[in-house]
Amino acid sequence: MADIWQDYRAFDHPAILNFVFYPRSDYFTAADSQRSKGYMIPVEEGVDISCRFYFGDAQYANLLFFHGNGELAGEYEDIGAAFNNIGLNLLVADYRGYGSSGGRPTVSGMMRDAHPIAKWFHAFLDEKGYTGSRFIMGRSLGSGPAIELAAAYPGDFKGMVIESGFCDIADLLGRMVRMAQVRESAAPPTPGFDRVIKITIPALIIHGEYDSIVPLEQGEKIFRNLATADKKMVVVPEADHNTIFAEGIELYLHELGEFIRKHE
Repeated sequence: MADIWQDYRAFDHPAILNFVFYPRSDYFTAADSQRSKGYMIPVEEGVDISCRFYFGDAQYANLLFFHGNGELAGEYEDIGAAFNNIGLNLLVADYRGYGSSGGRPTVSGMMRDAHPIAKWFHAFLDEKGYTGSRFIMGRSLGSGPAIELAAAYPGDFKGMVIESGFCDIADLLGRMVRMAQVRESAAPPTPGFDRVIKITIPALIIHGEYDSIVPLEQGEKIFRNLATADKKMVVVPEADHNTIFAEGIELYLHELGEFIRKHE
């Protein structure tokens, strides 16, 4: 396991965490079915992270997906089916305090946990005989751990997909820090950008034209500064942060499917 590239503990100030995370436990336990199954991933002693695997064929490409804030892995049934239909198996991971996961959410915990989750993902696919290529994806909040893994393990993934993502944690949280009236001396450094510029694997960036939570400029900043020359930016017309899939489902799935087929 690679060393964490940046000490994220400065972001674990309570005033910041209150704005960043909206954890929800499972209000129901999704039953295992012929197309999906839940698992628990150990990330440290006494802490497991819940995830759900939405699967089609063992030869499909495989996508490790970190979801957005306020979402749960068990709520991806419809999206999982849509991804299956374009030839993708989808493993969606929760965060601490989300779903059936233990612990409480912190920025440092989210980023640190991404590493054992990725290790589990690869071991799980090997054990179960899923032979397709492997990709990493993050939506919104999940773009942080996805970028972390894409930069840390370029040989482990055929490509990275970022949807409604941010380039620099400090850029995204700067307003929150000011709102929370955190002292300037307590403001964290600016990790994120220097991880993006290390990413050499193929990348697809998808962002809503009118994203009011993570502005389009953040997605454009990721795209401009990726080290890879094999990259594409897709802007979904008229879409906001939480309507991007509904507003642009045909475009979204077409571009995602084309990206996977090109690089698997």
